[in-house]
Amino acid sequence: MGLLSTLFGTGNDQTKELLDKGAVIIDVRSPGEFSGGHVKGSKNIPLQSIEGQIMKIKKLNKPVVACCASGMRSGQATEILKRAGIEATNGGPWTKVNALV
Repeated sequence: MGLLSTLFGTGNDQTKELLDKGAVIIDVRSPGEFSGGHVKGSKNIPLQSIEGQIMKIKKLNKPVVACCASGMRSGQATEILKRAGIEATNGGPWTKVNALV
């Protein structure tokens, strides 16, 4: 995976593949941004809270598709999740992920 895909989101194929495997969608934007629109069924865990929620996310026992507004924060969240041993991908902007569900 290249630097740009890490920062701004993976290709639709990888995101769709994880969604087909039952991935949970985690939107890492602020609660205010989330309330302005989000993927139906997604969970809002702001980026600054991700590390504190690792055990809760692991208990879901599902892969994760992270999303945000542009793909930057979700890229950071994806790296944190992967370091914790969670199968995760950066879905990029939530609107892109929304088009896949």
